[in-house]
Amino acid sequence: MSSLAALREGYERFDPRAYLRNNYLPPRADFSSEEFVVPWKLRCLAETFASGEIRGHTLIDVGSGPTIYQLLSACDHFEEIVATDYLAVNREELGRWARGEPGTFDWSPFIRHVCKIEGRGEPWQEKERRLRGRLRRILPIDVHRPHPLGAPLRPPADALLSAFCLEAVSPDLDAFARALAHVGSLLRPGGHALLLGALGESFYLAGAARLPVVPLGEDDVRSALAGAGFALRDFRSYAMPPALRTGVDDVDGVFFAHAQKPLEA
Repeated sequence: MSSLAALREGYERFDPRAYLRNNYLPPRADFSSEEFVVPWKLRCLAETFASGEIRGHTLIDVGSGPTIYQLLSACDHFEEIVATDYLAVNREELGRWARGEPGTFDWSPFIRHVCKIEGRGEPWQEKERRLRGRLRRILPIDVHRPHPLGAPLRPPADALLSAFCLEAVSPDLDAFARALAHVGSLLRPGGHALLLGALGESFYLAGAARLPVVPLGEDDVRSALAGAGFALRDFRSYAMPPALRTGVDDVDGVFFAHAQKPLEA
């Protein structure tokens, strides 16, 4: 069995609710201080979108998982958001949230925090309503195919976002770099790519699933972006403090990268 096939088999045991409990409840989702990892991620995104430079009709979120926090600042700048995931259980979780069904994960603390740091005095319920209205498609994706959606995205997206996906579904650095190039094909020339991901992580837990991760260093991310033809605009990193090393993974830190696809000559 190839390592990619083994990865696919492992993800059949992925438990979205366990993943959410492990990563998006305290202590990691503690909003009492900007020093915690979730507020850091939200601020990276809020500050980048606040420039007003990243906007357009369509943003595609690659490997959304069962989460929507990464889209909270983006939804103010795009008419349509396309969420994607390889796993049907994650697409179903997203669909239930988008439809407002009871019993879904409570993202309201995240939405309140983003409204606070954006500083516009917007009621959090309004941002929630806007994101639900603009999350119009939730599609299957396979980042290891040259056409990850099965066919080219027409028209290509104006921006691409991906959080904790590519390193978690790639058996090695070469596969990570190829996957980044594949998803880059979904983006129009001149479009922007925003990546959040793990540094130095070799595994994470999601219920019964113990899933391997390709351990990335900062230079690996920079090299993969350059190899996929992106120009790096911003790069930030966060060191995971001991209090947040809870045993659900062995992550050393988190990176945020803002890159841009060049305009065609």
